[in-house]
Amino acid sequence: MKTIVLIGAGKSATVLIDYLIVEAEKGNWKFIIADADREQILLKTNNSPFAEAVQLDVTNEEQRSRLIQRAHVVISMMPPALHFLIAKDCVEYRKHLLTASYLDDKMKSLQDEIADRKLLFICEMGLDPGIDHMSAMKIINAIKEKGGKITSFKSHCGGLVAPESDNNPWHYKISWNPRNIVMAGQSGAVYKENNEIKNISYQQLFDCSNEIVFDGLEGLAYYPNRDSLSYIPTYKLPDTATFIRTTLRHKDFFKGWNAIVDAGLTNDTTPINAEGLSFAKWSSAIVPFLNADNLCMLDNLGIFDEALVPATAKTSADILQFLLEIKLKMEPADKDMIVMLHEFEYELAGENKTLKSCLVVKGEDSLRTAMAKTVGLPLGIAARLILNDSIKLKGLHIPTAVEIYEPVLQELENAGIVFREVST
Repeated sequence: MKTIVLIGAGKSATVLIDYLIVEAEKGNWKFIIADADREQILLKTNNSPFAEAVQLDVTNEEQRSRLIQRAHVVISMMPPALHFLIAKDCVEYRKHLLTASYLDDKMKSLQDEIADRKLLFICEMGLDPGIDHMSAMKIINAIKEKGGKITSFKSHCGGLVAPESDNNPWHYKISWNPRNIVMAGQSGAVYKENNEIKNISYQQLFDCSNEIVFDGLEGLAYYPNRDSLSYIPTYKLPDTATFIRTTLRHKDFFKGWNAIVDAGLTNDTTPINAEGLSFAKWSSAIVPFLNADNLCMLDNLGIFDEALVPATAKTSADILQFLLEIKLKMEPADKDMIVMLHEFEYELAGENKTLKSCLVVKGEDSLRTAMAKTVGLPLGIAARLILNDSIKLKGLHIPTAVEIYEPVLQELENAGIVFREVST
């Protein structure tokens, strides 16, 4: 019996689990879900007979290898640092692997072994990265097939709160890993603009916001995301004058977050002594950065409270994460929203043209979120295609190949994940 093993049943796995339970029943497959918290799995499977719940310490080599040997395809929804443990076992036991995380140097070190053993590893198979690659490559290839030359490419994506659930001054609620929110942007950003390479430090990243202009989107702005330059050869756009990948937030978000960064409150390396430390004392470094625009936002987080910080906090980032999880949490009936926007400028038959392609997805509630849907479905669809032998590729990939993105995008459209395009 063909078997899919999912490792990790956290926030972004809910819709993926729903999808694979249905597919397991259709295909007469076995679906095994492993997590440190077995009860969390059972809450999400509703005791389905088509899903087996396994308690797993992913760092335990014996437990991990025994589980992976049962699989045909493994999906890792663990934190990025743990993917490599799973990947090594998948190579050892000749299992295909899918992750939604960025392809890193550790995973690349396995590239030859993956190819030699005729395995398929697909990384960046989620939302951003993931759906952004697939939808962009579909447009890029279509423009090139017409003889067009792309001169500018901007890709924006953000996990946001839906307007009907937006009731705080940050215009933001947490629908994914809160630690990632605290750490976002710490490596700075590099991109290409008008043939000039721009290097932006972490301290500069949130200084000013760049508003998005598109019909139906209001109040959104972006900051550059990581290393955009590394994707220029991936997208085969070496001559493009502008190439940038960004993260979307509400424009007001920048006013508060910039002060938090300037005050060093996201620091996760310098140890702190939490004993007897109040939130107000912890955040005192932010005072020089307060102004009329951000005071209400920062007060809303509770950083000026005289209550004591959690005794378990080891760094400033721990304290900030604690506050974010309380103050910006999704309530049960809240809905999140995913917005993705690609902006192209290109030349075709002597004319300058633009194309904007926009995706907006809203969640159902705080459990079946838009984030869980857009991260989980691409992984589930890819797993199904691999088990059905519909994808013939082998080796280490991200989803920029037509053999991957065409069938995945088609099924995403059937699930209501549809881009709206506007050309001029």
